[in-house]
Amino acid sequence: MKKSGSAVWSGGLKDGKGFISSESGALDNIAYGFNTRFEDGPGSNPEEIIGAAHAACFTMALSGKLGEAGLKATALKTTAQVSLDKVDGEYAITAVHLTLVATIPGATDEVFQDAALRAKLGCPVSKLLVANITLDATLE
Repeated sequence: MKKSGSAVWSGGLKDGKGFISSESGALDNIAYGFNTRFEDGPGSNPEEIIGAAHAACFTMALSGKLGEAGLKATALKTTAQVSLDKVDGEYAITAVHLTLVATIPGATDEVFQDAALRAKLGCPVSKLLVANITLDATLE
């Protein structure tokens, strides 16, 4: 299975602009540029999209791990905070912190934490990222 996304760019690094699209059309010419990545300009940026993708992937993986334990969540809310830092003079994604708040009837914290850890390690986006990935998981 292959999925694709695309980006177009014109101009220099600081004065240029680009647009991001996805094969499904969910992203359709979404603006991005230096100002959306390093300042507060309107539009998106690659780190924000990676964060959304990681949060979605992890949350789906967790749903699967919970199902293996005979559990079904009524709510899973995940936020992925992506850190973009300068390393040796170049920008790098150095960490991703996942924050999860879950409502899972009948779940014990032990089973929940185990499922969350296995989802973090097994999610395809987690496997893709070389950054340090941390997780705070709260069962309500």
